[in-house]
Amino acid sequence: MSLPTSLQVGLKEWDVVCRALARGRQILLLRKGGIYEASSGFELEHNQFLLFPTFVHQNLASLKSEVHADFSPQSQEPEMVNLSVAAVASDIVRLTDRAQMAALDDQHIWASPLIDMRFNYRPDNPLYLLLVRVYALWSPMVLKNTPAYAGCKSWVPLEQPIATGNAQAVLDDLKYEVTRKGILERLK
Repeated sequence: MSLPTSLQVGLKEWDVVCRALARGRQILLLRKGGIYEASSGFELEHNQFLLFPTFVHQNLASLKSEVHADFSPQSQEPEMVNLSVAAVASDIVRLTDRAQMAALDDQHIWASPLIDMRFNYRPDNPLYLLLVRVYALWSPMVLKNTPAYAGCKSWVPLEQPIATGNAQAVLDDLKYEVTRKGILERLK
């Protein structure tokens, strides 16, 4: 599992979650879809992407206390966006019940109310768990946060390709595979 030499698409995610991924605290992302997604919900349009940090919809009550110090409340998205990590989705799992996430409680930073809300929001649309291998960019890129990047959508095409060729995996091969297999086993 590796990255191409550059990427030109970002997946929007809370800044605090991007930080947890960048530190190797978690390898999970939850997706149901944004307001502007297809009527069927989230689609994994790209299995390799940059993480595009967002701030406005972050909610301190939706996070475990261990990451409260990383929380940065903002009333609007910043003028500049720092892209410092890329990811490759190794697995996508359609979650069928809340007990699956309860079994993974130690594997993520989300508090129970957020998990409940994700299951209950648009209940006819499935909730997906993405397992992602995260890479720290050798040279993070700061981009102007243009109107094209705004809105409740998951994917944002970037105006320019971002170099990823020298990115370093946050977790080594063994650690990632052990974590990944453990998560998949708990989901059975």
